[in-house]
Amino acid sequence: MQFETVFRQVSLIDGTGAAAVKADVAVLNGRIAAIGHLADAKAAQIIDGQHLVLAPGFIDVHTHDDTNVIRFPECLPKISQGVTTVIVGNCGISASPAVLAGEPPDPMNLLGKQWDFKYPTFATYADAVRDVQPAVNVAALVGHTTLRNNVMDDLYRPATSQEIATMKAQLSQAMAEGALGLSSGLAYASAKQAPTEEVMALAEELAAFNGIYTTHMRTEFEQILDAMDEAFRTGKHAKVPVVISHLKCAGAGNWGRTVEVLDKMEFAAGHQDVACDCYPYSASSSTLDLNQVTEEIDIFITWSEAHPEQAGKMLKDIAKAMSLPLMDAARALQPAGAVYHCMDEADVERVLKYRLTMVGSDGLPNDPHPHPRLWGAFPRVLGYYSRERKLFSLEQAVHKMTGMSAKRFGLKDRGVIAEGAHADLVLFDPKTIRDAATFQYPVCAAEGIVLVMVNGQISYQAGRVSPERHGRFLARHQS
Repeated sequence: MQFETVFRQVSLIDGTGAAAVKADVAVLNGRIAAIGHLADAKAAQIIDGQHLVLAPGFIDVHTHDDTNVIRFPECLPKISQGVTTVIVGNCGISASPAVLAGEPPDPMNLLGKQWDFKYPTFATYADAVRDVQPAVNVAALVGHTTLRNNVMDDLYRPATSQEIATMKAQLSQAMAEGALGLSSGLAYASAKQAPTEEVMALAEELAAFNGIYTTHMRTEFEQILDAMDEAFRTGKHAKVPVVISHLKCAGAGNWGRTVEVLDKMEFAAGHQDVACDCYPYSASSSTLDLNQVTEEIDIFITWSEAHPEQAGKMLKDIAKAMSLPLMDAARALQPAGAVYHCMDEADVERVLKYRLTMVGSDGLPNDPHPHPRLWGAFPRVLGYYSRERKLFSLEQAVHKMTGMSAKRFGLKDRGVIAEGAHADLVLFDPKTIRDAATFQYPVCAAEGIVLVMVNGQISYQAGRVSPERHGRFLARHQS
């Protein structure tokens, strides 16, 4: 048989967590056609994989790339680190279904400006992704805050029964059009006044579609255990799986509590389908939230509409220069973005290592000085946490970034290297792979990524995105 591509003598890590094996892998018509010793196989291109690892393309389960996959379809921050699929619509904010009458409220402003929200239905968003064909595959959640903004004149109150009914209808339509599920961002002011019952009512729409509920919980600070209870109750009420987004113990007073947090996760896992995602850094990033402003941690300002000249500085230095108390300086910068050095490294490692944790970058692509996770999350797991810190094996690291994620989100025939699976692949050097992005210089491609294949076509090689893009929109449970 004539194949299109054969990878020869790779160290094959198949995404299931199984031990690496030496093998050849053949690709034909966008899928894995054969695995084994294929010395006599003929192919249009033969790729020497000696001393290199071939793994499934990484799946970034937690992104805010909603509008960027359309506006900047080369998706360089993602494909350059081996990501072949992004899941958008996290933290309660999604680009669809939405049309904004004014500027997007916080934190929807993380996704773009008013004119970027032009997809009144989920289907119109999916069509826009298909039309532009980005370099990576795209699957999408529907945001609770986005639904609220569609139907409510005031986000700082609970929704009425009629508003909830309208949101439920919009969510059901989006699910019918291929959405993965519902996300919430209950820590943000624009959703904080939504009672648990409001979210439960929306989540009721998911089970009929085998959907999923993901949540940026109501708090990641002192009351985190109560917030976890709320998330689990919501999933149990709706009879759907729950994913806790970017699980962490934020705030210096909360450090070390991941022991309790993971005990609660494990207990819940004995009764219902739960999981979490995590980014491999001890600093978070979002809009500048006055509730998180404190002298206890370093807060780096990434952008400010009121004082753009202050971007790229520490809040404490800005406050000193302005001769203002820290909180007053933060108010003066609004609206703004920030990186919060709010976590303990031991907590990060504990969560990252946990058996139900997937990897997500939570990168903010519209940030002028982004958190380095946007460009470096996945190589950091492989290089720093697996190779250097020996937190887990390379096989387990890859599993957390591929097979585990695909199974959790119903991405059929992806996340594994198996005959018949889609040929989303990354070839990397296990000895040199590393994140090069830093907090000071965050826009920097990872090292050690040799090539990335999306749907059977080489899409990134030698530091460049192919001019021909091969990503697809992935509807729920679509093969």
